Amino acid sequence: MGITIYHNPKCSKSRQTLQLLEDKGVSPDIVLYLETPPTVDEMKGLLKKLGLKAADILRQAEAKEAGLAKDMDEDALIKGMIANPRCIERPIVVKGAKAVLGRPPENVLALI
Repeated sequence: MGITIYHNPKCSKSRQTLQLLEDKGVSPDIVLYLETPPTVDEMKGLLKKLGLKAADILRQAEAKEAGLAKDMDEDALIKGMIANPRCIERPIVVKGAKAVLGRPPENVLALI
């Protein structure tokens, strides 16, 4: 079963997480989510695999700039995050029915 990383190469934690995976012999599929944001259904699937709500993975500074807030309706927040993917916490690493946030990068070790 493959591993996918929702990656932002400008983010140090995202780069560290990718490096950790590669150091462990994993060649993940890389989704540059700023260029190709998830769809609403994909985002809902990611949240389910993470066991989190949209507000739990909302980057505060970016969200404020985009006019998003943690107290928004879940569906509205998901749509806002997709329209402004910089607001999505990164990296998200997925394997099968499970996903983790790579903050800290060592979180991904639970998937491999």
